[in-house]
Amino acid sequence: MEFAKVTTLMKATALEIAILTGHLVLYPTGIVAERLAPAPSDAPDGGPDGRPGKGSARGRRPVLLLHGFVDNRSVFVLLRRSLARHGRDGIESLNYSPLTCDLRAAAELLGRRVEEIRARTGHAEVDIVGHSLGGLIARYYVQCLGGDARVRTLVMLGTPHAGTTVARLAAAHPLVRQMRPGSGVLRELAGPAPGCRTRFVSFWSDLDQVMVPVETARLDHPDLLVHNVRVSGIGHLALPVHPTVAAGVREALDADAPELPARRGEEPGASSVA
Repeated sequence: MEFAKVTTLMKATALEIAILTGHLVLYPTGIVAERLAPAPSDAPDGGPDGRPGKGSARGRRPVLLLHGFVDNRSVFVLLRRSLARHGRDGIESLNYSPLTCDLRAAAELLGRRVEEIRARTGHAEVDIVGHSLGGLIARYYVQCLGGDARVRTLVMLGTPHAGTTVARLAAAHPLVRQMRPGSGVLRELAGPAPGCRTRFVSFWSDLDQVMVPVETARLDHPDLLVHNVRVSGIGHLALPVHPTVAAGVREALDADAPELPARRGEEPGASSVA
């Protein structure tokens, strides 16, 4: 049994190194912000102030991708391709500056982008997929800045909901300090969130060496509608890349039932997807 665990860990580590190498090659391609998609011709008419109308545009909700710490939109190349192949055509990414010193400021930037997408596309709601810190930024927007009225589903990949002790190793950066257990931001997120309308889906890996302990990437909050998905056999960098995780993300985004699959305050059964 111990040999099997060591072998699995070695395979996951080798995959992480391969993904990191590939991502370093792609990283320069994601530094510049992407060109925004034009508004679809069949979008419902908005008012003169540019706000979306009461109707909803045809097709699926737009999806906004949000990267993690010191990363950029290039991390989502494969996930974006997977979503597009399965019928998602309104996919966009948001880069926030690596010089950002406060998660709250990044959440405000996210909120402005969401409003811009709503006005441009005519959709009243969007979906968000966030990797690592990106998931935490999106969660702050939803819980603390009124984003639950605009975000239908928030999918988080390897997000430190309870903080990660690995962050202590790079605590010089203010954003890293906000990811440490007990930070002010995490205390805000742990507070009451009555009536929050967004559905949360949190993917966490049993071999994620950035999330310490690994269970910190599980979201447990009595006021939130949460589904935690356990991923076996891959590390932190593989979460936005692995094809089986991508399938799980698509399933989460396509599920429109008001309860997915547990009610508020209930612990759903975890699933292994890799």
